Amino acid sequence: MSFKIRVESSGHEFTAQENETVLAAALRQGVTLAYSCRNGDCGTCKGKIVSGRVDYGKYDAKAMSDAEKAAGSALFCQAVPLSDLAIEAREIAAAKDIPIRIMPCRVMKLEKLAHDVMVLWLKLAEGQRLQFLAGQYIDILLSGNQRRSFSLATAPHADEMLQLHVRHVPGGLFSGQVFTKMKERDLLRFQGPLGTFFLREESERPTILVAGGTGFAPIKGILEHAFAQGITRPLHLYWGARARPDLYLHELAQAWTREHSHFRYTPVLSAPSAEDNWSGRGGWVHESVIADYPDLSRHEVYASGPPPMIEALKQAVKAHGLSTERLYYDSFEHAHAGAG
Repeated sequence: MSFKIRVESSGHEFTAQENETVLAAALRQGVTLAYSCRNGDCGTCKGKIVSGRVDYGKYDAKAMSDAEKAAGSALFCQAVPLSDLAIEAREIAAAKDIPIRIMPCRVMKLEKLAHDVMVLWLKLAEGQRLQFLAGQYIDILLSGNQRRSFSLATAPHADEMLQLHVRHVPGGLFSGQVFTKMKERDLLRFQGPLGTFFLREESERPTILVAGGTGFAPIKGILEHAFAQGITRPLHLYWGARARPDLYLHELAQAWTREHSHFRYTPVLSAPSAEDNWSGRGGWVHESVIADYPDLSRHEVYASGPPPMIEALKQAVKAHGLSTERLYYDSFEHAHAGAG
């Protein structure tokens, strides 16, 4: 049994197979709906059921409230059609023509940049390239039908090798392997590119980018792409971390400020040690953003990092005038971007 699904705003139609989520069906047929975690945790894929019925699936209460559900909302990464549907959903036109593929790759280099951060350099087979948008992610495919998601820290113009920033999680299935067993020349498989976290190049609004920990990875790709494309609108990066060693590419961000007059960089440490001798910003990164930009009505914000940071930022920017349509985020839920 299959069901027809129509996106009201665009008129795009696609078909969902039995027990297939709305998002999976859309992506399979080239309709790119906004999404991030695919676990029902972040809320990026939230839209509205205009007509029809769905099985809402399992999801985190913070991603969709009971009131939102009663008003017709659904998380399309979890919702399985029980009838033909008409939906309201955000579509991402810039990603729609990029195929999602399963590809082999080889580990060419491992570089430890902090006690718990390893950079992986991956090379595809000879003559192969991955088409992607700066900020998207890939799924590393593991045995037992398991996968771990990692944001690409590479810009598309520099795609000879793909760069991942892997944070070591104690007991982590993949990150443990990276830090203890992985060697150069090892083979991996991945699926991608995935996600709708990327720079909207058509905008001219001043742009704030907020990274937490290894959430710096996709932000790095986005910024390097913007610099290469000659985008000159104001760009301000805030990088939140616990202590100075956690800013594992601090010097790179500082170099960007010297090379690009329209770029600013503000690192923020929540718990610097005495050895850090830190004289910069302290506290939570979203607090620094609001302190500098009490009125965000003219801006757009891109944020990438752990769920608590994303949730705090979402509430803060909304209270200071940012439209929800101009907040783009990649919440590193569960196994995303190195959590295992």
